[in-house]
Amino acid sequence: MFEQAEQWLPMVFMALMGLSFLVYAILDGYDLGVGILMPDGNKAQRDTMIASIGPFWDANETWLVLAAGLLLVAFPFAHGIILTELYIPVTVMIVGLIARGVAYDFRAKAKTNHQLAWDRTFKVGSIVAAAAQGYMIGMYVAGFEQSLVGYGFAVLGALGVVSAYTFIGACWLVMKTDGELQLRSARWARRTGWITGVGVILVSLANVFFSPEIAQKWFSMPSLFILLPLPVISLMLFVLVDRYLAKFPYQNDFGYRLPFFAAAGIFFIAAQGLAYSYFPWLIPGEMDIWQAAAPTQALQVMFIGALFVLPVIVAYTIFMYRVFGGKTQPLNYDLKKQN
Repeated sequence: MFEQAEQWLPMVFMALMGLSFLVYAILDGYDLGVGILMPDGNKAQRDTMIASIGPFWDANETWLVLAAGLLLVAFPFAHGIILTELYIPVTVMIVGLIARGVAYDFRAKAKTNHQLAWDRTFKVGSIVAAAAQGYMIGMYVAGFEQSLVGYGFAVLGALGVVSAYTFIGACWLVMKTDGELQLRSARWARRTGWITGVGVILVSLANVFFSPEIAQKWFSMPSLFILLPLPVISLMLFVLVDRYLAKFPYQNDFGYRLPFFAAAGIFFIAAQGLAYSYFPWLIPGEMDIWQAAAPTQALQVMFIGALFVLPVIVAYTIFMYRVFGGKTQPLNYDLKKQN
C-alpha cells in the first residue's frame, strides 16, 4: 500500500483540504452572512441573530484553521507562493475576523447605547472577511494575474462571495428563527438568492474565459453531457428555494430547513465544479499537487495524525449542532450597568 504512497497521499491531503474549505464556506459562510444582514433599527432582532450563531462560530472557524494547516504542512512548496501572492487580502481577512470577535464579546458587556456601534463593527467585520475571501478566490482563479482583468475578476469574486454568504445566512435565519425576523429573512433570502445565481453564472463564464484548458475540460465530448447535471441541479435548487420562500410562511413551519440545505447543496456543487476545473493543479498552470507535496515520509506521518485529528473535529462539530439544535432562544445577558 505504502509503495504507491507518493501517488495517493497528495491526493488524499488535497481531498481533505478541499473538504475543509467547503465545510468552512458553508458553516462560517452562514454566520458571516448573518453578520452582514444585521439591521440597525431593531435591537431585538440583532440579539436573536447573534444568538443564532453564537454557539457555533468557534466550531465553524476550526475548519479554516484545518484547511490552512493542511496547505502549510502537506503542500509547503505551494503554501509559500500562494500566501505571498495573497498576503494583503489574507491580512485584510484576519483583520475582519478579529473585528468580529472583538465586537461579539464587547456587545455583550457594553452599555446599551454603545451596543449598536459594536453591532455595526460586527457587520463591517463580516463584510470585510467575506469580501477578502472572495477576492482571494478570484485572484486564484485568475492565476494571480497582475492586470486590470485579473483585479476585475478578483473584485467580481469578492462581490459573489459576499452575496453567497448573505444568501446562506438568510436561509440559516429562516431555519433558526420565527416570527417577524423569520419573515424578514425569507425576503432577504429570495433577493440574495437570485443575485447569487447571477454571480455563479458570471464567475463560471469568466473561469472558462481565463483558461482554454478548463473550457476544453467542460465542453468537450462526452464531458459536456456527464457534467451537465451539475449546473442543472444548481439551477433547480435556486428555483426551489425561491418558490418555497415565495409562499412563506407555511403552517407548522413546514419545510423550514429546506432553504438552508438547498443553499448548502449549491455550495457543494460549486465546489465540485471548481475542483474538477483545476485538478490536479494546486497553482493553476504552474504546480500540481505532486510537485507541491511534502516528502512522502512526512505525509505518511501526517496521514496517521489526520486519522485521529479529523474524527475529533467532525465529532466536535456534530456535537455542537446537536446540543444547540432547534430554534434560537432569546439572549439573556445580565446587564447591570448604566444606560
